[in-house]
Amino acid sequence: MTFFKKFDTIKMVIKMLKFNFDKDVDIESNLSRKDYIINKFNTCEMIGWNNPIEDEIVEDILKTSKKIKKNSECLVVLGIGGSYLGSKSLNELFKSYYTSNYEIVYLGNTLSTDYINETLDYLKDKDFTLNVISKSGSTLEIKLLFDIMIKYMKNKYKKEELKDRIIITTSPNSKLHEMAKENSYKTFFIPNNIGGRFSLITPAHLLPLSLNIDIKELIRGYNDGKKYKNQAYKYACIRNKLFLENKYIENFCFYNDKFIYFGEFLKQLFAETEGKDSTGVFPIYSIYTRDLHSIGQFIQEGNKIIFETTIQVDYKTKYKYKDSTINEINDKINQSVIKAHKNGNVYQNVIILSKLNEYNIGELVYFFMLSVSYSALTFGVNPFNQDGVEEYKKISKEKLEKII
Repeated sequence: MTFFKKFDTIKMVIKMLKFNFDKDVDIESNLSRKDYIINKFNTCEMIGWNNPIEDEIVEDILKTSKKIKKNSECLVVLGIGGSYLGSKSLNELFKSYYTSNYEIVYLGNTLSTDYINETLDYLKDKDFTLNVISKSGSTLEIKLLFDIMIKYMKNKYKKEELKDRIIITTSPNSKLHEMAKENSYKTFFIPNNIGGRFSLITPAHLLPLSLNIDIKELIRGYNDGKKYKNQAYKYACIRNKLFLENKYIENFCFYNDKFIYFGEFLKQLFAETEGKDSTGVFPIYSIYTRDLHSIGQFIQEGNKIIFETTIQVDYKTKYKYKDSTINEINDKINQSVIKAHKNGNVYQNVIILSKLNEYNIGELVYFFMLSVSYSALTFGVNPFNQDGVEEYKKISKEKLEKII
């Protein structure tokens, strides 16, 4: 008998988000462990992201944001992984296709020679501020690129000007902080009890985001996301159960290509949090309807190792084709895809945003951060370490010892 029988959903209508979870997955055994998992989560050391950010820090970020806009044509963000994906994903999400937002240039997320060369050439005729983001202060890519950028900026600006053009975001006890103090650079902190991929509501991301979006609304939604604790735990249980049924890959599905980097953000959040001890669900993402014409065949009829989570937005548009709006047509395609893939024995999970705005995204991000923490704990792994990443750093350091 097939694992999936009938497409039947539990619909929980919430103020801003709606979750449709499939009844075909028996999660009773996991639900009985709810108190244990939540208590285990509450005793973890690295859950500073679960606490509200101080108002004084937010006001300092907004004040600094105004100064950046006054002094510079763009902000250069030097960060990688959890030090850039959050702000990159939301800046892309809320960026207009055709009107100009305040320009943010991301550097350090790759050591691609041509990208670095072209970026530095581009910045020759730009007045810019540099925001260096590294919690440890010793991340290889950031260390290399910061050294290049310091030399570059010293040739472009006077020493006194650098004090107003370099901002350091790091942990209070890093070498990067010590260097910032010595040179009187503006400094923001990532708390020691918040890991990089959970640092969205810290200056690491709020400063770059403040240049283009309403960060107070983002923070308000993030804080209100705590009301989805039960849904977050249920989602974690579903993922764990599906893994035990040999569903090893989760495909996050979006119907808007502005979500591409949000998909990248979720990839890191889920892969780095639960991919340990030879367990965990492997995260990928797709942009529909585009990818229905490339990997849709595999999802429909290929190896049944995939389940899907669709993030849907109830867009409003006045443009019509005959008697239906474009959004209504897109929604009908969405429902058709869900039904077709369900008929192909691919489990379908749906999260609906009433509108694409900072508040809703704040709620959604908190929901995912909480659920992936619960999910890792149901797999029996520590959600907040990443020893596998440290292994490549260790080997790279040994190979580059004579260079760096």
